[in-house]
Amino acid sequence: MATPIHVVDAFADTAFTGNPAAICVLHTAADPEWMQQVSAEMNLSETAFVVPSGDGFHLRWFTPTTEVDLCGHATLAAAHMLWERGDLDNASPAKFDTLSGRLTATRENGWIELDFPAEPATPVDIPVALADGLDSEPRWTGRNRWDYLVELDGEGVIRGLAPDFARLMALKTRGIIVTARAETSGIDFVSRFFAPRAGIDEDPVTGSAHCALGPFWADRLGRDRLEALQVSRRGGRLKIHRNGDRVGIAGQAVTVWSGTIHA
Repeated sequence: MATPIHVVDAFADTAFTGNPAAICVLHTAADPEWMQQVSAEMNLSETAFVVPSGDGFHLRWFTPTTEVDLCGHATLAAAHMLWERGDLDNASPAKFDTLSGRLTATRENGWIELDFPAEPATPVDIPVALADGLDSEPRWTGRNRWDYLVELDGEGVIRGLAPDFARLMALKTRGIIVTARAETSGIDFVSRFFAPRAGIDEDPVTGSAHCALGPFWADRLGRDRLEALQVSRRGGRLKIHRNGDRVGIAGQAVTVWSGTIHA
């Protein structure tokens, strides 16, 4: 079997920045075990599998070790690839049916905006493993159904953080979002995302984390449109729009390479 596969840098305007995702556009649904094997072989934070379905596409996301319920950067990369390949007309939205329901992507002026559900975090006491793993005093700690959200003292603290991933592995959660008000000009807030239990110590740019970050900072800054920067080593810029119980998460994307799976 020969299957096309593409690698797209999402939340990036130049190659080798942002968050790389592998994208397989399939004619028919594939066996989940095979999809997991492909994802392990690609060894990127996410590999997305797209299959035409009804008026849109069925979309699934896999890390190298497990399937996940929601992934922002691989959704953005999948939409980018559908337009680039000609599977979708340039003016048509990308509609995806997923484990998190119907998601859509539209593009305008070189930016792709994802329409995702808001997932606000509620305050919790910080667990010992989280406090020890971050070794930093939080200003605020919360949790939603996927992740812990921790506000720290400033952008410098976020950039300099060196987590103890063995301690964070003990947390029974998808991941840990750390965030602070930005000091970089033109940016409202910064973040990083750690997910050792999903096989990803640090994710370069995490669209789905902004389902929590969007409501958090919109409430604190008093406006619904925000500029965000995820300050991993690769880094990525996002535009955030809180819209009721939804969050618009916008970024750019660049195709890096295309190939074929012979297995």
